[in-house]
Amino acid sequence: MTDRSTPILQVENLQQHFPMGHGYTVKAVNGVSFEIYPGETYGLVGESGSGKTTIGRSIIRLYNPTGGRVRFLGQDISGKMSRGARAVLRKNMQMIFQDPMASLNPRKKVADIIGEGLDIQKRFSSRSEREEMIAAMLKKVGLSPEHAARYPHQFSGGQRQRVGIARALIMNPQLIIADECISALDVSIQAQVVNLMKDIQQETGCAYLFIAHDLSMVKYISDRIGVLHLGYLVESGTKEEIFSNPIHPYTRSLLSAIPRPNPEIEKHRRSVQYDYASSGIRYDQGTPQHVGGTHRVLGTREEVERWREK
Repeated sequence: MTDRSTPILQVENLQQHFPMGHGYTVKAVNGVSFEIYPGETYGLVGESGSGKTTIGRSIIRLYNPTGGRVRFLGQDISGKMSRGARAVLRKNMQMIFQDPMASLNPRKKVADIIGEGLDIQKRFSSRSEREEMIAAMLKKVGLSPEHAARYPHQFSGGQRQRVGIARALIMNPQLIIADECISALDVSIQAQVVNLMKDIQQETGCAYLFIAHDLSMVKYISDRIGVLHLGYLVESGTKEEIFSNPIHPYTRSLLSAIPRPNPEIEKHRRSVQYDYASSGIRYDQGTPQHVGGTHRVLGTREEVERWREK
C-alpha cells in the first residue's frame, strides 16, 4: 500500500433513509463511519439487506445521503456539491456494479461503453487515440481489442464483468467501489476477476471499497474489514483482527458459517446462531468501543467486556 497518512475517503456518521409513505421510513444506513487510505482495499461485509450496496451508492452520489458527511480527496461530497467537488468525484471515483448484464447498455458496442467516460471528460485528442486507449484497457482486463466491436449479449458473464471493470478503470480513478462484482459469477471466474483486480491495484495504486457477502473472498482481497448488520457497522478492523478475534456476536455468527475445505474439520463445525430481536442488544444505544489496534466493536462497554470473556 502507498502513503496511509491521509485517507482518500472519509465517511462520518453516514445515514441513508428512504421515506415509503404513510409515515413509514426505511432506515437502510444508520450512522456508519470508516475511512479508506490510498492503495488499500476496505471490505464491507454483511447479509443481504444490511445496507452494503446503499452505502456504496450513497458515497458515489447515486443516492443523496440523508445525514452525515463524506469527504473524498479533501472535497465534501455529501451535501450540495460545488462544481469543483462534482468534477473531482466524477473523475476519480468509479463503480463496478453487481449485475454485469444489467449495468451495460445492450444497444451499445463495448467500445462505446468503455469509452463513454472518455467522451464526457474529453480525455483524448483524436479518434485513433481513443481507440488505442480502449484497446489497451481491453488487453489489461484480459480481453481482446477485437471485442470492442461486440455487444454485451455476445459475452459470457465473466467477460461482461471484465468489460465493467474496464469501463471503471479507463478513467484512471483513485477509488473504485466494487459492489458485489463477483457474486453473479461462477467460482472459478470469481477467482480470475479478483486476481485481476489485485493485479490492477498493484499496477495503478487505486483503492477499493469491496462490497460482498463472501467472507473468504473478502479475507483474500481486503486489508481492513467492516461488518455491517441492519445498517449499523457492528465491528471493524484489519482482516487479522476480525478473523482471529471476532468479538461481536453477529461477526462470530458470520464467521462460523464459513465452510472448511477439510472434511474432518467441516464434519464437526458448528454454526453460531444469532438473532438480533431476541439478543437484547440495541445497536442504537451502543458506541464504537476500541478493543486494540484498529479493532472497534459497536456496543456498550459492559456488552463488549461480556462478549470478550466468552
